[in-house]
Amino acid sequence: MEITDIRVRRVGGEGKLKAYVTVTLDNCFVVHNIKVIHGRSGTFIAMPSRKTKSGEYKDVAHPINSEFRSRMQQTILSAYEESLDDPTAVAAGEEDEAY
Repeated sequence: MEITDIRVRRVGGEGKLKAYVTVTLDNCFVVHNIKVIHGRSGTFIAMPSRKTKSGEYKDVAHPINSEFRSRMQQTILSAYEESLDDPTAVAAGEEDEAY
């Protein structure tokens, strides 16, 4: 499976959440709202999740093996880093762009 498109929407502010990402796989399947988070041990991705009735958060979409998860995280974080260097990129909320 190939990642064929990545769209990064940076989040302004000083919190841990740095961006929301939309990933297209094989030009035929899209996953929205992957989060880029800066934590204690570095920057990582969190898959889209939903809060259950018991208060837990469960991923609604996620890689099923560690090899693809590592590749996806590396590709997403590279795209996020590139967005930081792009002077034309804006943080979410500064522009009304729909995904």
